[in-house]
Amino acid sequence: MKAMKTLVLSHEEVLQLLPIKECIAVMREALLALAEGRAYQPLRTIIRPPEAQGVMGLMPAYMSGGISDHQAAFGLKAICVFPGNPAKGMDSHQGAVLLFSAETGELMAMMNASAITAIRTAAVSGVATDLLAQPGAGNLALLGSGVQAHSHLAAMSQVRSLKRCRVASRHFPHAQKFCEEMKEGFAFPLEPVETVEEALKDADLIVTTTTAREPILRREWISAGAHLNLVGSSTPTTREVDSETMAAVSLFVDRRESTLNEAGDYLLAARDGVIGPDHVRAEIGEVLKGDQPGRTSPNEITCFKSLGIGIEDLFAAEYLYRTANAKKVGSWVEF
Repeated sequence: MKAMKTLVLSHEEVLQLLPIKECIAVMREALLALAEGRAYQPLRTIIRPPEAQGVMGLMPAYMSGGISDHQAAFGLKAICVFPGNPAKGMDSHQGAVLLFSAETGELMAMMNASAITAIRTAAVSGVATDLLAQPGAGNLALLGSGVQAHSHLAAMSQVRSLKRCRVASRHFPHAQKFCEEMKEGFAFPLEPVETVEEALKDADLIVTTTTAREPILRREWISAGAHLNLVGSSTPTTREVDSETMAAVSLFVDRRESTLNEAGDYLLAARDGVIGPDHVRAEIGEVLKGDQPGRTSPNEITCFKSLGIGIEDLFAAEYLYRTANAKKVGSWVEF
């Protein structure tokens, strides 16, 4: 049998090859391909052993060829989520993204899923923000100070000219540390604040990247015309915003099916009887395709509920595979 060589990309190699600006462009292609029926994915499978410290998610996907420079491929992200990891100095998301040949099924690559997840999640929020936020939006409220806060700050600065960023975290010293670490990389001021309400004052861009289980954001704190990216919650039983907020926003999602099955921000508001399935205005891919409108008025509060879907990981992995080949980065092993 002919030996197959498989590419292995580490965390640092993924970061090197997938800058946020390039990833935003790749995520546009991924979401558009999904809307056009050129990409396929089922709902993710979540394994939740009652005695385990964390959970495992399995996220398969397939992409057709002929999409920009992308080649047809199968992909699978196997990701473990351990909420206690940040206290140990580790990302809560650990795992691998596997890339398979669409012609033979051979394993082409294995890549660090923590790095891909950090970048592609923020890049998708960048795509949504570019589509939905007001053109002059520049006052960012960033809630959370972990991995996703870091990558979302970079993504927001790519799609809007930010004037300032206020950062609130569960522990104020964490917000202070975040601002101190990040200030050298950005021309606008970063200001740590004690409360979410203070962070949201006059904010026209809001990003939530927390591990909150109950709402931390209230409708009365949100300015008219703001855009929200809700990122932190990805389970049916947790949410970052209250039902009143969800009822007030124009809601956009990465995938309807995922939102109606997995998004606590949506499901718990629906349980309260304030919204239903028709409250989802559109998938981001449908807006990119031109099938559905984005923002329709200056005072409208737009909201992107991010869950993260397998096709985003697959497009990122296929881009990384081609780029690693071209730049001779990574390790090749016989498999």
